[in-house]
Amino acid sequence: MSTRDQSGNRQAGAGTDVPKSCTLPAELFLHDPISSSFFLTNYKNAQNTARARRKRAPTPLPWAQLSILLILQLAEPFTSQVINPFAPDLIRNIGITGGDEAKVGYYVGMMQSLFFATQAVTVLHWSRISDHVGRRPVIMTGLLGLSMSMYCFGLSRTFWGLVFSRMLNGALNGNIGVLKSMIAEITDSTNLTRAYAYLPISWLLGSTLGPMIGGALSRPAEQFPDTFGHSEFMKKYPYFLACAVPATFSAIAFLVTLFFLKETVKDPLSIRSFLTFHKAKNVPADPNILDGPKPSGITSGKPLPLRELLVPRVLVAGGNYALLAIVDIAFRAMQPVWMSTPIELGGLGMTPQMIGSILAVYGVSNGLLQIMFFSRVTERLGAKMVYIIGIAVLLPIFALFPVINMFARTEGLSAIVWVGLATQSILSVATNFCYGSVFIFMTASSPNKASLGSVNGLAQMCVSVMRAVGPAAANSLFSLSIDSEHHYLGGMLVYVVLGVLTCVALYVSSFLPTKVWNDEEPEER
Repeated sequence: MSTRDQSGNRQAGAGTDVPKSCTLPAELFLHDPISSSFFLTNYKNAQNTARARRKRAPTPLPWAQLSILLILQLAEPFTSQVINPFAPDLIRNIGITGGDEAKVGYYVGMMQSLFFATQAVTVLHWSRISDHVGRRPVIMTGLLGLSMSMYCFGLSRTFWGLVFSRMLNGALNGNIGVLKSMIAEITDSTNLTRAYAYLPISWLLGSTLGPMIGGALSRPAEQFPDTFGHSEFMKKYPYFLACAVPATFSAIAFLVTLFFLKETVKDPLSIRSFLTFHKAKNVPADPNILDGPKPSGITSGKPLPLRELLVPRVLVAGGNYALLAIVDIAFRAMQPVWMSTPIELGGLGMTPQMIGSILAVYGVSNGLLQIMFFSRVTERLGAKMVYIIGIAVLLPIFALFPVINMFARTEGLSAIVWVGLATQSILSVATNFCYGSVFIFMTASSPNKASLGSVNGLAQMCVSVMRAVGPAAANSLFSLSIDSEHHYLGGMLVYVVLGVLTCVALYVSSFLPTKVWNDEEPEER
């Protein structure tokens, strides 16, 4: 039977209220209390779901802390890219090649890869340690390691000294995964993707300043004879000044972290407690749980074991990130070696100063275009399409290398050569947009919010492996291609291999969803 309440609203049997917003006749609820209760429960659930799906007003970005994190992220590309303009010249001068120009690319690639190889071994461990002792101690350790290793690199006069410095650089630096986790912890679901969109800008800015300073400040006694011409130290260590700038920047970033960066882990263990395997009384049984109030509430639920993170969408997003990393780093690492290689061997015969200037202009233009257009293009085309286009343009980029050299052989560094270089730079803008897109997919792929830090650390480990393999493989293939004895595929071996690798990356990108995963989707386990 139905009754009426004081306001006159009809009630169904068993005391079930008919919602005012329901468009069905109330008589449908009079005869079957069980069915009416079932209907109303599902009706209310549908209303709650629709309400939850309404777009929330985006939370303003926490610019004070976000700006510090973006500045800190500059340290890694700054220190890793500063050596690119003078690395070929450095390898020639220390005598490791025995005067064989074809071996330069091999040793440069090995030196570039060492940083990422050692980082791949340690980055996941640093990310997990930061869940215990806090983010700040791990970040400060990384910055201190970057600073010391770059000073050592500038003072190295043997190949093995360079090897030690680069390995120290990578082993002590696990900051990239930790910084991404901190960005997740100071934001929420409405502004996380906007915050991640700024990460490529930090990398581009560091990649711009690094080559600019590396090219401008290498061999200062020769470039600036009035200022450094009488310095025996600068003559003995011609690359120290170029290395000292990013080393000093990392030291300053260490102080900024110490005094201004706020910790995001609740009740972290002290270093002493962590090292002696003693837990503080107020630490949860699982110290990976970042409980308590957070600025963003990004961490909720329980962090999952590593094995449970290997769900399909994490593998898809991580696989695309890793393939992007290897094709992009192969291009970045091979480009300065190709530019410095003599024209008759397949390069352009440029000086470190010219290479540094070109890479700097490229970095500035990419950074500006990223700021102005990335968000608009992503909103218009979608993250997947932006990613696919960015991978696809690598095919003409690699094809342009032998074409540009062909014109350089006949006309020297003429206008057509510079047009070709400009075309490569313009096309590579789309490739840099890929990083913002893949960060969006990586963030959305986490099985739950509390596991986001582990997902970032796992992805960064895979990316570091690819970045370790990429420079050595690309430059070794380049050396084999220009080797007068073998000259594989007429000097085209490296470009064919990189083209095939790009096609593989394009195929894997087809597994990305057209619409980015969201929290309302059922978790794949």
